[in-house]
Amino acid sequence: MSLPPRQGDTAALHYPDVGDLLARVRFLPEEGRIWLDDQRMLLMHSSAFGVLRRELIESLGTDRARGLLTRIGYNSGAHDAELSRKLREAGGAGFAVFGGPQLHMLEGTARVEPVRMEVDEEKGQFDGEFLWHGSAEAEEHIRLYGIGSEPVCWQQIGYASGFSSRFMGRPVLFREVECSAQGAPHCRIVGKPVEAWGDAAGDLAFLRADELTAGLAAAKPIGRAAQDLLGDTDVVGASAGFNAACHMVRRVADTQATVLFLGESGVGKEVLARSLHRVSNRGSGPFITINCAAIPENLIESELFGVERGAFTGASTARAGRFERAHGGTLFLDEIGILSWTAQGKLLRALQEREIERVGGTRTHKVDVRLVAATNLNLREEVRERRFREDLFFRLNVFPITVPPLRERREDIPIFMNHFLRKFNQRNGRSVTGFTGRAIDAMLSYAWPGNIRELENIVERGMILAPEGGAIDAFHLFSGGEQMGASLGLDRGGSLRVSSHAAIADAPPAKAVDARADLLAASAGLSMDEVERLMMERAVDQAGGNLSAAARALGITRPQLAYRLKNLRAHHA
Repeated sequence: MSLPPRQGDTAALHYPDVGDLLARVRFLPEEGRIWLDDQRMLLMHSSAFGVLRRELIESLGTDRARGLLTRIGYNSGAHDAELSRKLREAGGAGFAVFGGPQLHMLEGTARVEPVRMEVDEEKGQFDGEFLWHGSAEAEEHIRLYGIGSEPVCWQQIGYASGFSSRFMGRPVLFREVECSAQGAPHCRIVGKPVEAWGDAAGDLAFLRADELTAGLAAAKPIGRAAQDLLGDTDVVGASAGFNAACHMVRRVADTQATVLFLGESGVGKEVLARSLHRVSNRGSGPFITINCAAIPENLIESELFGVERGAFTGASTARAGRFERAHGGTLFLDEIGILSWTAQGKLLRALQEREIERVGGTRTHKVDVRLVAATNLNLREEVRERRFREDLFFRLNVFPITVPPLRERREDIPIFMNHFLRKFNQRNGRSVTGFTGRAIDAMLSYAWPGNIRELENIVERGMILAPEGGAIDAFHLFSGGEQMGASLGLDRGGSLRVSSHAAIADAPPAKAVDARADLLAASAGLSMDEVERLMMERAVDQAGGNLSAAARALGITRPQLAYRLKNLRAHHA
């Protein structure tokens, strides 16, 4: 039985050879390590996993235990999707998507039988149905609790959702519609984009470690309470690092402690600061922000503390500063690390005394303000270099929260891609459908030096350049001079491995090898001819001597590959 023909990829409902995945498994008993490609793995007794599930259920309750196991599975599936795309990109989406169930079986979870699978990346369409035979998770649940009334393969559902979401570049949600723990002969799962379910709120809740996040960022609000909590912010994500930061925000929200957000520029520190204010007991009060980097040094004091009439030339009226305006609420000081030494001293006094004095004034004003600050600098290093006051640092560092960069939370990238595309479609009245496979690969490969802010801008650019009713391609996204790196090194088996990123996929095929050679020559100190010959010969070896397959992997035609190899070999003979 075959998939119905679709624009782009077609594939049969039987698995491709699993040899490419098996070749990525390495057992190194002398080192105490097992590797699946570049991910360290663990062998675990199924009964031990059952004990873990029972302890979680008994200590956290069913819903919280289910959520934790679902998120663990989501993380695992997202990493496996990256591996499948990398190994099977030449075969198209219909070929690579089966890496998920095959890796699921390889990792010993269940035997996975495909029922139907329809994938169209460019239209954002995904419709999959699978059977799980001999689910380890269901078997352990039955052993400990017997037959029940609810599906129990929580970790596996998370895996399927994580794999498909990262693979498609948009949130995909799987549901277990039958489970052997309910007495069914096997487990049956169905997956489709979040928006297609219509009633996904309950399922999405298990992909949020904390109510601050919108999890997979469904197309519609996930209930009135969540909408009130989230407002119009972009607090979305399912990664462990980001959910940990959100959990810290929740823990400190109802206290009066000063909070210091740490992290690179663009990671979403202000978004989390706004959420902190919204869920705190000051949520009904004002939220006042000031970007310390955007205010000239000679004006920062008046901006913070206000001005009395006649304090300086041009001060014709008295004006309240940000501290007074934030009375009863929260004052957010962004980029606090660049404050001048003088301004730092006056800020310290305001924090200690809970009172301020306007510029040119003699009267003090009591202020009731919760201070939240953010910086992308290492303040401890700034203190050592005597650019930041140590006493102010200790006053600010009461409750630090580090927000991880986007490159450390790549499972959130497809969520943001979908979130921002929907946002810009709605804002501009467009109907761009999704992302091509090349675009998804490029987004997942890019290092994101500008983090979420850069991703948002690039998605907006893609939405503008993409055809109406069509999909965003890689060249729509990375047309602003973004640098995509490459590396040359040894794999664990001692073989030479070339790793190049997907931004060059938008180059015409005839120029693809030249682009890769340019990148590698610069990074490895080799001549272009040497690198080009190395890449071509390695591709031919990996393809078992099949020049057509090697040419597809390199992004050129078979005649081009044969011609170049002949010339390069003759040159180096």
